[in-house]
Amino acid sequence: MSLPTDEISPASLVVEHTVSRGKGSAFKRWHADLTDSAKHHEGYIRTDLCSPVQGSQLKWYSLIHFDSPEHLHSWLKSEDREKLLESGQQFFRTYRFKSFSTGLEGWFSQKTGSEQLGLGSPAWKQNLAVILGLYPTVVIQTLLFTQFSIAQNWSLANSMLLSNFISSSTLTWVVMPLVSRLLSFWLQSKYEPIPKQTNALGIFLIACALTFMNSIFNHVQ
Repeated sequence: MSLPTDEISPASLVVEHTVSRGKGSAFKRWHADLTDSAKHHEGYIRTDLCSPVQGSQLKWYSLIHFDSPEHLHSWLKSEDREKLLESGQQFFRTYRFKSFSTGLEGWFSQKTGSEQLGLGSPAWKQNLAVILGLYPTVVIQTLLFTQFSIAQNWSLANSMLLSNFISSSTLTWVVMPLVSRLLSFWLQSKYEPIPKQTNALGIFLIACALTFMNSIFNHVQ
């Protein structure tokens, strides 16, 4: 049985630079050089640069678009970009970025405030990991709501709003960080190949966990 494959889709990078006062013009010239560097790499689409809002902190935001995560990843690791980042330190105090391909990457991030070059696990792995976290969260929440008669007399729209708010908050701050740590050996970047045995082990463990929880929940119900 072959493992799922991902369709090629565009990838975008959102970058925040905190620029020192009085160095905005120099920063724009530096950013133009950075954009020119990206243009020479395969798959580049465009760059959008947003100036700081008047009166706010000097935070500049740029969006860099490539036609695939692979091409974006290639530019992120390129030597010319590394050199430009070093030279740009004189114009900005701090910077951080986030890349997007599936939209779920935030649930699998192990780092904050730093650069991450692995643009996330394959979409099918992220999907399985989310199911592993979502299934028990929703079932346990439903059982608790029923046991303690929470929102039982509410309208469907109101009860679903409360339920979704609680479940999404629980997933974001409690469940998915735990799932991400437990499956860290398996949730590797799609650009860092891992042995087939490791891939199979991750799928097997998730299947066993879901089967075990399903059995327990059926008995509880």
